[in-house]
Amino acid sequence: MFYYVLKYVLLGPLLRLVFRPRIEGLEHIPEDGAAIVAGNHLSFSDHFLMPVVLKRRITFLAKQEYFTGPGIKGRLTAAFFRSAGQIPVDRSGKEAGKAAIREGLGVLAKGELLGIYPEGTRSHDGRLYKGKVGVAVMAITAGVPVVPCAMVGTFEIQPPGKVVPRVKRVTIRFGPPLDFSRFAGMEGEKAAVRAVTDEIMYEILALSGQEYVDDYAAKVKAAEQEAKAKNTGSPRKFPRGER
Repeated sequence: MFYYVLKYVLLGPLLRLVFRPRIEGLEHIPEDGAAIVAGNHLSFSDHFLMPVVLKRRITFLAKQEYFTGPGIKGRLTAAFFRSAGQIPVDRSGKEAGKAAIREGLGVLAKGELLGIYPEGTRSHDGRLYKGKVGVAVMAITAGVPVVPCAMVGTFEIQPPGKVVPRVKRVTIRFGPPLDFSRFAGMEGEKAAVRAVTDEIMYEILALSGQEYVDDYAAKVKAAEQEAKAKNTGSPRKFPRGER
């Protein structure tokens, strides 16, 4: 209930008024049945702007940190995401990845829309990074289409670290659904899930027009932080779960 109150009464009208999102390809979202919407991830604002423009409810796999933050702000953030029906995901380790896949398959088994960011984290520099294979495993296992999505302009309005977004128009672009039925039964084969993931990322790239980096965003971000720490003499900040 809170999801629809947010979408139609509290948050949705405000976001539409302020950011006036251009919506392209909305007809590619299935009117019913399970499907995955896989998008680039440039900003915290992505979590709100995409659901606002969709007619159907969508459930995102959200990072666990949104549910475990300290203090009043952390409790309010956790309450917000839980009330909106979002699912916390621990992003550290292989077992955590398997748990995220189980949660996602549970959403799809109910015939719902599942939102996922294959990069696994927000882009820290606006580029599109290599996708993780969880999206492919879920698509093949559940036998559902994947709708690629590109958020355009959200990095400019609210890059990582910026709390209050700039007021600027954004574009949300959906591509035709991708059918991976030819890979049925191959969700356990590394070559197959890599091929499916790369196809999804290519379609997102074609929609977004970003520069592509054939490496994982978290790995590049950690390397840049380490290089910066060496240059400044500051202790390195380890990503959650790396120690």
